[in-house]
Amino acid sequence: MTSPIAGSFVVHLIVLSAASFSSVNGSLSPNFYDSSCPNLLSIVRDAMRQAVSWDRRLGASILRLFFHDCFVHGCDGSVLLDDTATFTGEKTARPNQNSLRGFEVIDTIKARVEAAFSGVVSCADILALAAREGVVLLGGPSWSVPLGRRDSRTASLSQANSDLPSPLSNLSTLVSSFSTKGLSATDMTALSGGHAIGFARCLTFRGPSTMTPTSTTASPTSSAPTAPPRGGDSNLAPLDPTPNFFDNAYITRTW
Repeated sequence: MTSPIAGSFVVHLIVLSAASFSSVNGSLSPNFYDSSCPNLLSIVRDAMRQAVSWDRRLGASILRLFFHDCFVHGCDGSVLLDDTATFTGEKTARPNQNSLRGFEVIDTIKARVEAAFSGVVSCADILALAAREGVVLLGGPSWSVPLGRRDSRTASLSQANSDLPSPLSNLSTLVSSFSTKGLSATDMTALSGGHAIGFARCLTFRGPSTMTPTSTTASPTSSAPTAPPRGGDSNLAPLDPTPNFFDNAYITRTW
């Protein structure tokens, strides 16, 4: 049975992935590809099952990849884009660089979908479906994914740097950050349940007064010099006691 906390996470993830951004993409529907790509769900599900069986962390990584996509320009696949002559992609933004994982999984799914139905399914929709399947494979609830997103043709490094929530942000900053996306403090709290799965670098668990910058390049908002990461900062630690299972441990142990 789906727990109230897990169910709340799903409801608010749908709010994030659909309602807040539907004006950009037009009308979304879970049945969008029923005629044009009837095998889409099975292709995504099989690929994610293979990926998670190889590395269970990938279930959480794909969910995080989806969130970082949605929080910049909406759920449009912009986080997947590499740099071009006309724009710098979001992969090298401070919250993403050496942090986001799973791009190769989305590439694999896209290749399989293209082999079956060329030029039909957007990468943005593939990422949304893969995030759902990752949660399900780690024991979490399923949900109906609204589909029909269009892929972005550009990306924004600056917006990724400014908009994505930081682990150092205080409560008022986080509430304000989510508010700019049309999301309430309740939405934010529920979406935090996504941390029920996965790991983070030890660097992110230390408070602002002890944290060492992760980059050798100074932040554009600070003139303070940076320093190399401390030993062990790149080691991984679980976000809750059961990082490979989608359960309530993160919420119940955090709030």
